Amino acid sequence: MNPYLDIALRSLAVYAFMLIAIRLTGKKEFSQLNTIDVVLILLISNAVQNAMVGNNTSLLGGLAAAAVLFMLNYILKKVAFKNKKIRELIFEHPEILIHNGKLNFDKLSHLGISDEELKEAMREHGVEHYKDVKLAIFEVDGNISIISGDKTLKQTHFKRKKAHKTLGLNN
Repeated sequence: MNPYLDIALRSLAVYAFMLIAIRLTGKKEFSQLNTIDVVLILLISNAVQNAMVGNNTSLLGGLAAAAVLFMLNYILKKVAFKNKKIRELIFEHPEILIHNGKLNFDKLSHLGISDEELKEAMREHGVEHYKDVKLAIFEVDGNISIISGDKTLKQTHFKRKKAHKTLGLNN
């Protein structure tokens, strides 16, 4: 087999595996990586490198693998944009946390959003009580969007933050 076709097929297989693995593990918060997530990504990238290029450690082999990954990503985004079933299969969905002042405890528990974190998001939006929230949505990028009030519709956006341990000296 042509060595570059081999790299292309290996890259396709690794890309598909990674896409499925990330989708199944429900990683909604890649915009807020913690230390464990960064270590995982670094180790996975190292682990799958050889699976993509095999024994070909040349510059052209690496560039061929990268080119295939970029093309796959571009094609998948175009297909997902045009095909709703593919889009639903690949991408996560926003989750409703509060609807008309009523909390969805199952979703909050499943997503690991604490009462304190939800209250912090509400305070950042200028909302004091759950009953004043018309809609609170956990977006796929880790944000909590809040729409409050019936008469004075106020829409705000809260970036979900996670506490991170710092390394080194205090600033």
